[in-house]
Amino acid sequence: MGARRLDFRNGSPLVPVKLMEGNSEVTLVGRGRMRFRLPGTPEKLVEGPPGMAWTVRRKSGTPAAVVARIQVAEIPFNDKVGLLTAQAEWKDRGLLLTEKILGGVYGIAGKVIDNRRYVLVVDQPPAPPESLAAQQQEILTKFQVRTSLLEDVKAKGSVTMELVDGNGAVAATVKDTLTAESPDASPIEVKRVEFGVGYDFHNFEDRAYRGSILFTADRKGTLAVVNQVDLEELLKGLVPSEIFAKAHPEALKAQAVTARGEVLAKIGLKHLADPYLLCTEQHCAVYKGVSGEAPSTSTAVEATRGEAAFDASGRLVDSVYSAVCGGHTEDNDVVWGGVPNPSLRGRPDVMPGKPVPASPKDLHAFLTTEAVHACKVSTFAQPSKYRWEKRLTAKDVDEKLASFGVGRVMAMTVTERGVSGRARLLQISGEEGATTLRGELTIRKAFGMLNSAMFELSVEKDPKGRPVTWIFTGGGWGHGVGMCQTGAIGRAEAGQTYRQILEHYFNGAQVAKIY
Repeated sequence: MGARRLDFRNGSPLVPVKLMEGNSEVTLVGRGRMRFRLPGTPEKLVEGPPGMAWTVRRKSGTPAAVVARIQVAEIPFNDKVGLLTAQAEWKDRGLLLTEKILGGVYGIAGKVIDNRRYVLVVDQPPAPPESLAAQQQEILTKFQVRTSLLEDVKAKGSVTMELVDGNGAVAATVKDTLTAESPDASPIEVKRVEFGVGYDFHNFEDRAYRGSILFTADRKGTLAVVNQVDLEELLKGLVPSEIFAKAHPEALKAQAVTARGEVLAKIGLKHLADPYLLCTEQHCAVYKGVSGEAPSTSTAVEATRGEAAFDASGRLVDSVYSAVCGGHTEDNDVVWGGVPNPSLRGRPDVMPGKPVPASPKDLHAFLTTEAVHACKVSTFAQPSKYRWEKRLTAKDVDEKLASFGVGRVMAMTVTERGVSGRARLLQISGEEGATTLRGELTIRKAFGMLNSAMFELSVEKDPKGRPVTWIFTGGGWGHGVGMCQTGAIGRAEAGQTYRQILEHYFNGAQVAKIY
């Protein structure tokens, strides 16, 4: 259901981005002239004046046949030892796995973009996604491993649409694809775009987009609305959602370069059963189109056009980032497993020329010692994200950990930490058993999404020695790998260029132009 690669032959590629799906009717308005391309040979066109409201209405549709396998692990493509080790470990647990390769490799301007990954899936025939929920829960309960689904399309869905003009007349009836564009490159406004699905800020709003708008069948046989947009224009509507638009220009440039690299790194790894490559939610990247653009971040995107960060071997850096590192970034393998990435090594985030404070090896001293960390002294620093405390009642903890089958929790101990002090293994002992939570994200999610895994853990007990309140005292906001966004602002304010900022956070990475 759509290409899994980008085409760089004309420079910046077009990226199909989901705006909405599951619709029976969508209205759009062109700020300039509107043109609709109808499928067929020869291709037919329908045009209308600026300001006219058009409606695309679903007449009928057939859902796609989507099947899936349970994915238990993702392994970097260069980690052959890790692949074999993971397969052996799961075999010992009584679960046979098979590997699949996702992503691809591109050679552009002498540089290499390689986002290939091994994914390990349960070795069984693909099945409807909804039929696998019980088995996923069983794996979580038995092995404390959260799984995902690797989807594939067994049979494409279809949809028949009517194009209705501003006067209510049916201008055309088409099947499967309909493309709206502006001959004079004016933005196209899409009415009632749904956003924040699954979050407490879920809502609808009118948004305008550059590029073209594709209407096609989603997996349910209803309308999917897809923005086919130039990567650089995509970034203009994406970067303001990732960083403060009023931040220092060099920090905005650093964010533009990392966002470009992040988009390139995600292509072909997500939404494999959908008619788009990326979505506009937190799952991929928050993108609001022209409606979300800001002059300052658009200037940063234009100033860094086609630039991305590369390591010493000429390969694209996995340019991940988090909001606040808390004074020390983390190694990629601590957070996500796999082999150590030379570009993603945890390091102190102390401002240039300032003394390095206590090491996170003594996490209490690190969290309580004053230091000139970049994410602390930035004008956009937020003390409640740099250092924080979360208190949970024993009842809260017992309920959150109920699925692990340990009963009433009596003790919790971090038994392994990363270089930044972030928890990697958390041992939990209860009245009915014990378990170990593995991985930064697993640990954070288990307690209702902690701000970060850089925390100390203490407990208040009643006179009988039973836990009453669990206290998480920590630092940072997010996983802590790669660029610290608030720290980048602090470094820019201190005079560092975006290239110097990226070199620091990505361990010597160099910025290069690929188109």
